[in-house]
Amino acid sequence: MEDLLRPIYQERASQADTLGILLIEKTKPISPVTDNFDVILFIIVKQADDPWFVKHYEFENKSAAMHVVSEEKLQHWIETSSYRRAVEWVINGSIVFERNEYVSDLKEELRSFPTPTRDLKKAIEFAKLIRSYTESKDLFEAGQHLDAFSRMVHSLHYLARLAIIEKGFHPEVTVWNQVKKIEPEIYKFYEELIMSKETTEKRVQLMTLAVEHAISIRASTSAKHLLNLMGERREPWSFGELKTHPEIKEYALDLSSMIEYLVEKELVEVILQDTKGVFIYHRMYKLSNV
Repeated sequence: MEDLLRPIYQERASQADTLGILLIEKTKPISPVTDNFDVILFIIVKQADDPWFVKHYEFENKSAAMHVVSEEKLQHWIETSSYRRAVEWVINGSIVFERNEYVSDLKEELRSFPTPTRDLKKAIEFAKLIRSYTESKDLFEAGQHLDAFSRMVHSLHYLARLAIIEKGFHPEVTVWNQVKKIEPEIYKFYEELIMSKETTEKRVQLMTLAVEHAISIRASTSAKHLLNLMGERREPWSFGELKTHPEIKEYALDLSSMIEYLVEKELVEVILQDTKGVFIYHRMYKLSNV
């Protein structure tokens, strides 16, 4: 298959802006990793007018997808897990071309999973987990058990990805296959929620307690990215300052739920500041131990 695609990627390899080219072949009949294409040609370029360009091909009853991605876009995907397939392509793909060992170095960086990237990813998944879990709990208390069940499934997915990151791995598309090997306890949670013969109400009720404990024991380490940022100054932060901080933009939409949870767990303290109104105060936030 590589021979058939060689004219396509050789043209790209000859361009000075191309940093690396990887080939990922379909290994089973249904392949979410390759979007069910027989082969993925993943091309990384220094910069591009279109940061993510995709083209589809067909040859000899085979299908191929070519993804041309700018270095900046790829780094964003890696840092935020916003397109997990791309991370898998880099880790597992075969190098057919690279400039100055760019792809080899990138593979090694992904394997080592530097702490700053890991902390950001944990914060992103933790923020999503808090919001999803809170919504599930609220729906359950309102008697909406099926909707609560649906949100709990999402919560377990976020918890699973968080656990994988904690162990130093990048979450893959087939996340439960990873979790079964890496964190069997969380996989058991998922089995119990999905396969238990208890009523939906009882399953959600039991899982709420289990997930609440799992969240609680991870709070300080999962929120490290936010807590470290808040600790950079002694003055308290307004919510607006935190929400618009460039380092938090990837989980800004879920920041409110995350802050409230950290306040509840006494990791963050609320400081009240006077306003022009009588008995109305601004809520400010600082680390509890500062």
